[in-house]
Amino acid sequence: MSRVTAIVVAYDSAEALPACLAALAREGAALLVVDNASADGSAAAAERAGARVLAMPANEGYGRANNAGVAAADSEFVLICNPDVILEEGALARLLAAAQAYPDAGLLAPRLVEPSGRVFFQPRSLLSAFLPNPGGALALPEGDVCAPFLSGACFLVRRDLFLSVGGFDPAIFLFYEDDDLCRRLSDAGHALVHVHAAVARHGRGRSSAPAPGRIFRSRWHQAWSRAYVCAKYGLPSPVAGFVLVNGVKTVLSLFSFRRRTIERYAGSFAGALAFWRGTSAGEREGVGGGGGGHAG
Repeated sequence: MSRVTAIVVAYDSAEALPACLAALAREGAALLVVDNASADGSAAAAERAGARVLAMPANEGYGRANNAGVAAADSEFVLICNPDVILEEGALARLLAAAQAYPDAGLLAPRLVEPSGRVFFQPRSLLSAFLPNPGGALALPEGDVCAPFLSGACFLVRRDLFLSVGGFDPAIFLFYEDDDLCRRLSDAGHALVHVHAAVARHGRGRSSAPAPGRIFRSRWHQAWSRAYVCAKYGLPSPVAGFVLVNGVKTVLSLFSFRRRTIERYAGSFAGALAFWRGTSAGEREGVGGGGGGHAG
C-alpha cells in the first residue's frame, strides 16, 4: 500500500485529469478522485486512468470535497492536488524526504511553475499571524524555506494531522480555504514548508471547463470568503467597501456592454452583500455547511 494517497477534486475536469493522474501514478501515489457532480465525463476519465472515484451528489466546493477524500483515504500522507497540476519526476519522493527532514512541518508544498515559467511563491497572507503582509520586491527562495502561506493547489500533509485540525473549513465553498488551513496549522505550532527541489507544473485556472456565469460566481465567492475569514479572525471587515465600490462599478460597467466586466463587479458586490445579509456560501450553492455572514 502506498504511503501517499493523491486526492484530486474534479469539476468538469475531464480534459485536465489524464495528464495529472498519469504523473501521480508514475510517482507511486494511490489515486482518489472526488468528482463534484461533473457533467463532462470526469468520473469516467478518472476510472480509465486507474483512479478510485468518490462521486459527490452535488458540487460541494473545493474544501468540502477534499475533506471527503481525506476521510476516505487510509494512507499515512495525503497529497492534495488540483487537476491542472502535473508533478515532475521525483517530486513526491522529495516531498516525503522533506517531511522526514522537517518533523515539525504541517504542510509541504512543491515549487509551483506556471505555464509562463513564473514561479508561484506568496510570501504573505491575509491571515498570516507571524508575517503580516510585508511589502517590497519579491525574492524567490533558492532552497527550502518556511512560508506564511502555501497554495491549496498542491501540498502534502499527514492525514491524521489534517483530520485533527478539522480539514478545510466546510463553510468556505471557494477561495481562502487554503489561507485558513495554513493559519490554523501555524496556530497549532506547525511549519509550512516550501520544498524547492520538488517541482510541479500548474495550469492555473484550467481545472474546470469554462461555463456561462463563471466570472460572476468566482467573484461572488472571492468577496464572500474574504469577508468570512476576516470576521473569523477578527480582521477589519471589507464588506462595506466591497458593497460601495463594486456597487458603483457595477452600475458604470453596464454602459460598457462587456459581459465579463459586468460579471466581475456584480459578482463582488453580490457576494459581499450576501455575507452582510447573513447568507452562507453553502446556501447559495444548495449544499450544507452553515457559515453564514457575520462569522465570529
